[in-house]
Amino acid sequence: MPIFRALTLGILLAAFGQAAWAKNTAVAQKTLPPHPVLLELFTSQGCSDCPAADKLVTELAHRPDVIALSLPITYWDILGWKDTFATDANTRRQKSYARIMNRSGVYTPQMIIDGRLDVVGNQRDRVMQAVAMRTSASGHEAAVPVLLRRTGNRIEIAIAKSKHGRKDGATIWVMRTLGQGSVNIGDGENRNRLLTYTNVVRDLQRAGEWKGQAMKIDLPVNLAKPQYDGIVVVLQAQDFGPVLGAAALRISDVRIPAKSNP
Repeated sequence: MPIFRALTLGILLAAFGQAAWAKNTAVAQKTLPPHPVLLELFTSQGCSDCPAADKLVTELAHRPDVIALSLPITYWDILGWKDTFATDANTRRQKSYARIMNRSGVYTPQMIIDGRLDVVGNQRDRVMQAVAMRTSASGHEAAVPVLLRRTGNRIEIAIAKSKHGRKDGATIWVMRTLGQGSVNIGDGENRNRLLTYTNVVRDLQRAGEWKGQAMKIDLPVNLAKPQYDGIVVVLQAQDFGPVLGAAALRISDVRIPAKSNP
């Protein structure tokens, strides 16, 4: 896509040279709470165990201390229903978590919380316990403030300088999300059900690497195609390791109506 060609080839990764950004980042380090808990649900429209987990994502998405995401995967398409939101990038991300966490395989519904915890997504009590655990623990960890703001047709991403002289680096992930989408399921395990998804990851890109320095990324916004209405930025150690910082920004009021496969 041209928009991501602009991101990968024309991305601006530089130390802050603007006084306003430097001031805002310094204030953020002093005033922002620990980073919100990042919850990633790997789900599928062809999975009968997933709707309960999808509803839990919708519930948790209303919490200001949680960024709850839905990442539909592709491998259950073989069961007779092609997931209309699934992407290969989401599937690769889940498989990468399985490799890093030494899991023998992948499954749905799976929740990865802060890149640290693996929880069965439809087990509400365990999910809530895991979120509470990470909320408590993050207050004692060295979070890195990530700031997002929209300026015209661009999103400015600011990442603060590490207070602890971190040199080992972290990956900057940019996710383009759809706030809500509904699908009429025509076949498979969820046949004849209307399923609603919240904060669906429609595209996922590696935007660069952070090595402890203050930096800025200038990201173009293209709303010509209503595939997303939000941006989530995740700063993650060792590509798929612990989440060091995260932020989300709503950029429009786009909605995709309920649909089904032909």
